[in-house]
Amino acid sequence: MKVLKNKLGLSVVTAIMLSGGLQADTASDIAELKKEIAELKEQTKTLTDETSNLQMGFGYTTVDNEASHSGLGAAASKVYYSKSPLSIGGYGEMYYSHTNKEIGTNSSKVDVYRFVPYIGYKFSDNILLNVELEFEHGGVANDGGTAEGGEVIVEFIYLDFLINENANIRVGNMLMPMGLINERHEPTLFTTVQRPNTAKQIIPTTWHESGVMVYGDVFEGLEYKVAGVTALNPTIDSDTKWLRSARGGSFTNNDPKLGFVARLDYTDINGLLAGASAYMDSNINMFDIHVDYKLKGFRAYGTYAEAKRSDAFELAGALSQVKAKGGYLNLSYDLLTLSSSSDKLPLFVQYESVNTADRLTDGSSLDSIDTTTFGINYFPHDQVVLKADYAMQSQGGVDSDTFSLSMGFIF
Repeated sequence: MKVLKNKLGLSVVTAIMLSGGLQADTASDIAELKKEIAELKEQTKTLTDETSNLQMGFGYTTVDNEASHSGLGAAASKVYYSKSPLSIGGYGEMYYSHTNKEIGTNSSKVDVYRFVPYIGYKFSDNILLNVELEFEHGGVANDGGTAEGGEVIVEFIYLDFLINENANIRVGNMLMPMGLINERHEPTLFTTVQRPNTAKQIIPTTWHESGVMVYGDVFEGLEYKVAGVTALNPTIDSDTKWLRSARGGSFTNNDPKLGFVARLDYTDINGLLAGASAYMDSNINMFDIHVDYKLKGFRAYGTYAEAKRSDAFELAGALSQVKAKGGYLNLSYDLLTLSSSSDKLPLFVQYESVNTADRLTDGSSLDSIDTTTFGINYFPHDQVVLKADYAMQSQGGVDSDTFSLSMGFIF
């Protein structure tokens, strides 16, 4: 507070001098006074922010929606831009859905889908901790059992050693740098109520493994990531979710195998992110290409991904998955860019085709799941979104339609 008083005192003295009719004899004197006033205004703003933080009892930092460190979402990046050693952030989402099935029973659901706090801590300017915790589907039931599908899990926990813009080191359990959604899975970053199936069943979002990563800029506008991580489990047999079920995550991983992942992104054109990622271990290979382009109120984003496993013929099942593939394209336009409103109202359409059994061990394949989704988002605030969509899905001539509503937020 002593520093604050000194700074404010200096501002008062300067103001008195100016209001008292201080005369500048030369142009350089006037320029110097203007510079001093500008500096004092900036210092006053900083001190006001710091005083507000002290009154809150901790170093409070708001989300900068334009800020992203190493491809992470805005809330997950908070610790990198925090004014305080301690950073608290997070996101949440819940939804209602009603599905009409051509064959089978119609169903409705309300799900407190996710509440995810981020906790970050700066040990120094170049050593920091970042943690994501997830409470999913309401978490664990309070009767000692487990809620249907519910879990509490560490989504990532790592140390970052920030060296320079060309090379930094990440150690711990981290998000795999594959596709568009896995690292940027906060609900304000994609338009549909549900994440795309490509980002669930092919790139098994949220996918996190333990290991060591090096990342940075090859040069300005070209970013890279390379990591050695715990490998996927290739032994899941006769399961259309064989990739999703193969994740090691942050649970105890006995006798882990080694895998590698690499990513390259080009961002030197304003509004464009375009790149590719690849993963490989002794049994599974995966790659994707992805693009995200924004121009005023228009946005186009999408991913295409393929995965193969070499040991499918050695599994015990009569038929096992050898290859999976999927992709989606999402087009949207913010209708409120045509007005003076600061809110956002993107109207969107998305087409997606996914096949987790594009090739089986006998050479055959299952039918793909094709989905067309129309919808709208409303952002009353950059950190808050309300969504509505209608998804028309078809597999092998069997159709189902799902209407969904959701709310999401980041902080």
